[in-house]
Amino acid sequence: MVTEIVLPGLVGPEGLVVHQRPVPAPGKGQALVEVLATGVSFAEQQMRRGRYLNQPKFPFVLGYDLVGVVTAVGPQVDESLAGRRVAAVVKTGGWATHALVDAGHLVPVPDGLDAAEAETVVLNGITAWQMLKKTKVGSGQTILVHGANGGVGNTLVQLARHFGIRVIGTAAPRHHDALRAMGAEPIDYNDPHLADRVRQFSAGGLDAVFDQIGGPSFERSFKLLARGGTLVAYGTASQKDDTNNVLATGMGVYSRLGVWNLMPNGRRALFYNFWAGKVISPKRFWRRLASDLSSVFSLLAKGAITPHVAARMPLADAGAAMSLAESRTAYGKVVLIP
Repeated sequence: MVTEIVLPGLVGPEGLVVHQRPVPAPGKGQALVEVLATGVSFAEQQMRRGRYLNQPKFPFVLGYDLVGVVTAVGPQVDESLAGRRVAAVVKTGGWATHALVDAGHLVPVPDGLDAAEAETVVLNGITAWQMLKKTKVGSGQTILVHGANGGVGNTLVQLARHFGIRVIGTAAPRHHDALRAMGAEPIDYNDPHLADRVRQFSAGGLDAVFDQIGGPSFERSFKLLARGGTLVAYGTASQKDDTNNVLATGMGVYSRLGVWNLMPNGRRALFYNFWAGKVISPKRFWRRLASDLSSVFSLLAKGAITPHVAARMPLADAGAAMSLAESRTAYGKVVLIP
């Protein structure tokens, strides 16, 4: 039997439903993956509020990404794939003991990597890698990472430091020692003089800022840029409990960034969309995703970056895991172990 976690509607974490059904057979082009680890991300938090753009209609199974082992393959799939450990971004359906995944979307997981540790850099690693590459920031330059203690944040910090980039990271004081250990210079994210503190570290302005907070934070981040710097907006966490139309919120963000890009100050602002290009060129999208994740896995396998598992929790405790992730007290990524 498949055990899966269903989001029945607009509920709190305690309202998630544990459901069981027969194990499905993979169809044409599919692989059946026994899930070894699946993560809790901000996307699931927004889906339970009905505020994730283009999410499925309720009810549906949560789970944006996963690491597992292929147990069966469908027609027109290489049979040698069976038995291999793989990772995948699925958007939904990962919070389960088994998942059907398009075989072409699977990425090999290097031998020797713990499943939960590998899971921390699937969605987070791809996101951090692609955002960093978009800015074209390089060795000797300086960036600011908001929420540097989070899943994407601490991966981004480590990738940047690996490439010789100076990192200023915002987080609660309890996480500052961990950030220093990664080579970042921490600042309290609640500091009322945060902008002044950043300027003390980088008087000439920043080469890039990565901001998932949204609202007034975007404008503050943009003003901290040096000429030629880039603001990468990749979330609106401060607006997670808003009740206005989610599409209108998104369009408002895009229009603000667009106006800033017209300013004659040499700065630019962009909104990172994980799924950009999927509809227009799906084969290219999945090839790039596999290449980027493989690059991150390689760094993880070499020890160039370190996985940060905030907690390993049973699949049946998905509600508690979501509550922990939403508490903003965790360092790293909360992982469910089916």
